Amino acid sequence: MHRAKEEDFLADKNNSSEGNILAEIRRDGFSFARLAERCPELSRLKGIPQNPDYHAEGDVYRHTEMVCGELTKLDGWSRLKGEEQELLFLSAAFHDIGKAFCTRKEDGQWVSPKHTGVGEREFRRLVYLEAEHFGLSFEQRELAAQLIRHHGLPVWFWTKKRPEYDLLKAAESVPLRLLYLLSMADITGRENRAGEDMSERVELFADFAEELGIWEGPFPFANRYTRFRYFHGSDLPPEANLYDDTGFDVILMSGLPLSGKDSWIAEYGREAADSGLPAISMDDIREQLGIPPAKKSDQIARMAADQAKIYLRQKRPFIWNATNIVRETRQRLIGLFAGYGARVHIRYLEAPYRELLARNRKRARSIPPEVLEKMIQKLEPPALWEAYEVRRPG
Repeated sequence: MHRAKEEDFLADKNNSSEGNILAEIRRDGFSFARLAERCPELSRLKGIPQNPDYHAEGDVYRHTEMVCGELTKLDGWSRLKGEEQELLFLSAAFHDIGKAFCTRKEDGQWVSPKHTGVGEREFRRLVYLEAEHFGLSFEQRELAAQLIRHHGLPVWFWTKKRPEYDLLKAAESVPLRLLYLLSMADITGRENRAGEDMSERVELFADFAEELGIWEGPFPFANRYTRFRYFHGSDLPPEANLYDDTGFDVILMSGLPLSGKDSWIAEYGREAADSGLPAISMDDIREQLGIPPAKKSDQIARMAADQAKIYLRQKRPFIWNATNIVRETRQRLIGLFAGYGARVHIRYLEAPYRELLARNRKRARSIPPEVLEKMIQKLEPPALWEAYEVRRPG
């Protein structure tokens, strides 16, 4: 399955289990105050200043409180499924968590550049490290993280160079009808002195999404190849139907260290043994050269890339085995592989944090805790648009 269907991660579930933040949100009557008590990380928003022209209500904490209150008053709220309401409310509570890390003063004005991306990664880090408290599945966590990441898109999409492209890309990760509600709550949950009615932009976003046919879900591309080419630099209409001229497969592994990539390759290798499918392993190169983790990474990457180019020129399938937890790194590799005519498949694996620590303690050459923590902070699981095919947990 190359894309998760909306109903796969939004279907109603029994949220009565202990340690499930979604069940607690509903049990508390969608109360931001109660959620803030259960999630002390939200207290970081207290005292974080904002531009009074657009946020005369006060600090980020007060704004977030108002957003959560306005969300449940919107016309579309009552039409959402139970789990949709809970996830959307959780996303609203954390939608500006990034401002706690990147707010600063520039030219006499308070600004928070790139706070949506910072907020996405901080929310993911928090939920991953405290999985027992939040009780979210991978799909639930990533939906909320992507809502946080894209919550400003409905207001600013019209300023983009290719608005259609940005909306189609967002629709691969999050239902735009949910993004619309979050953005509308973000607009109404503030005191705006600037005089501009930004709700008109959000309504325009909804109209455009419906016109593109992506209000309920991703765009129905003709085939995987057309979809891949559309999101990777080809200036073509999404309705195009391209002939797939790719000739061989490359599997790009992705995941934190000790997430199970080697075990998956060993299992897959048994199935592909007859074809002699090789794996290029960054860890193997390190071990062969006696280079510790996080050292001489550029040298290791160059050696691995040289080996990959040999296979690529031979049109020979192979597995690229490395962490590949940052999107920029993955896209650079995918561009290289696809340039030789490969169909690139991403296989993302994830192990619970406690299991990761247990495996690390048993490892002969354990990863320093500070290195592992830094990697968790940078983690960006692959989005469904990134490759010819993307497989993730769930």
